Amino acid sequence: MSSSLSLFVRCAVLAVVGLIMAPAVEAADRDKLLSEPGVYGTFAAFTLDEDWAKEDQATRIAHLTVLRGVVEQHREKIAIDLYLTRGLSDHADIMFRMHAVELRETQKFLLDLQSSLFGKHLKTAGIMHGLTKKANYVPGFPDQLKADLKTASESGPKPYAIVIPIRKSPDWWALDQDKRAAMMKEHTEATLPYIKTVKRKLYHSSGLDDLDFITYFETSKLEDFHSLILSLEKVKEFQYTRRFGHPTLIGTAMSLPDIMEALAQ
Repeated sequence: MSSSLSLFVRCAVLAVVGLIMAPAVEAADRDKLLSEPGVYGTFAAFTLDEDWAKEDQATRIAHLTVLRGVVEQHREKIAIDLYLTRGLSDHADIMFRMHAVELRETQKFLLDLQSSLFGKHLKTAGIMHGLTKKANYVPGFPDQLKADLKTASESGPKPYAIVIPIRKSPDWWALDQDKRAAMMKEHTEATLPYIKTVKRKLYHSSGLDDLDFITYFETSKLEDFHSLILSLEKVKEFQYTRRFGHPTLIGTAMSLPDIMEALAQ
């Protein structure tokens, strides 16, 4: 019975999505937004209110098609990724990761999202902003370490995503550049055993949020991610960390139709 219901929901979602597909819009250059410096990254996590579960399935599907429309409307200016955190995190049910050249474009998307029929059921769990920048310390690393950092990631999907906000202590910023660089070299060396299985992206948040950094990870091997964090907690640089997580968000990366199907259940 459960599998039959799931099949019905999938067919219903796909049918409705096909009916309300927005006119074709040229998407933002995703590869460019995710690889170049000077791009704003925003993580927005939400919980669904109690009324969501009280809606009948047809109404939930209709509201989720509105979500699809909002995403399509803004995809020309923003790269938008979605993650299902329900079942893995007690902080949120759904998370959006957005990349835009102008932060106000992300603001427009979030305003449209929250004012939509679907958005009326969303309660904000947290929003974090950061900026991608060129690596501060890597240019001064030994050539071999720089070469190691170019090791290709293992092929295949990496379904798990983890977001960890970080705040450094005032003592960290009081250190001179050479001391910080030496500790970041040790930090980087500790990550090398996991470079093939854990992808990592850093966002600088000082002045944009009550954080210094947002660290984003993707992996198919959570045990490797666990070992990576244990290794990083042992290096000298970690002693200067005042906040690590709080919250830590973990979810699974999903396409929009798959998110719609999961939330329609």
